[in-house]
Amino acid sequence: MTPAPATAVLRTLDDPDYRAGVVDLLSVIAYGELSGAFATVDDASRAPRLDHKLALARMARMDFDHYEELAARLREIGAEPESSMEPFTAAIDEWHRRTPPADWYEGLMKAYAGSAIANDFYAEIARYVDPETRALVERAVGADEQDAFVKQVLAEAIAQDPRLGSRLALWGRRLVGEALSQAQRVAASHDALTALLVDDGSGVGADLAELTRMFERLTTNHSERMQALGLTA
Repeated sequence: MTPAPATAVLRTLDDPDYRAGVVDLLSVIAYGELSGAFATVDDASRAPRLDHKLALARMARMDFDHYEELAARLREIGAEPESSMEPFTAAIDEWHRRTPPADWYEGLMKAYAGSAIANDFYAEIARYVDPETRALVERAVGADEQDAFVKQVLAEAIAQDPRLGSRLALWGRRLVGEALSQAQRVAASHDALTALLVDDGSGVGADLAELTRMFERLTTNHSERMQALGLTA
């Protein structure tokens, strides 16, 4: 993870504007994890092998565990998760509606590349929050052993079938475009969330140059994920 700016430690939940931003950040990630768990269950139903079904069931359980941890923290800071997540459900549901996987491999690619870039975006915002919140976000959106399983299955399938690789490369490009658009729409339509990321003159947050570098990091991360599968972004 990119180191947090030193100014992040100055922000506390005693500030109502900052607290509102943290509630939004935790809420959008929480609903992303919850909807991701449902999507992974759907992927498991298409898995061709029992061991793959079990691996995806574990991934769905992990996503739900992340949701539970985020929801618990929201309650601790005085927010009701069901209510605080509601403003984000339409955008995330629309992302899933616009990116339905056609088969098992597209479902895996969506988990590997599509959801990952949205998670990278939220991790970027978390650079500017207090250490406790940042640690929670990183646990929720960080890579884990389940990501390694998805990567291995995709890499093996692509090595055996170059045509599949070509199809998944195109699918990956669509996913990254949709994911970036969705993340930008979410941030732009929620002022408190945007305020966590963008410097309003207070010296806390990213200026224009840093925002440019941030999007460069997002696209670089995506390219590296694709290259790890032997594909071009």
